[in-house]
Amino acid sequence: MPTLKYNTIFPTDEEDAAINVGIAADPDTYELTAEEFAELKPYKGGRPKAEITKERISIRLSPEVLTAFKSTGKGWQTRIDSVLKEWLKDHTECL
Repeated sequence: MPTLKYNTIFPTDEEDAAINVGIAADPDTYELTAEEFAELKPYKGGRPKAEITKERISIRLSPEVLTAFKSTGKGWQTRIDSVLKEWLKDHTECL
């Protein structure tokens, strides 16, 4: 069990009973049995590794390009990557 912080306040028996009444009344949850609790496995966290990973780099872009892509919202870096991949399809001779 983790070390508790100084001044940790535990619920009184009455508060604990009220919490359990709330759990019992909620159709979306329930209290785990000792057997169910014993079967739990620790959460490893994070998302699964992608099959194809990207490489982190630093790149300098003109303010116009950066503003235009950022204005499209979340995922703007992925969209820059897509645009560059599309460009490569027709311009491999330029490299």
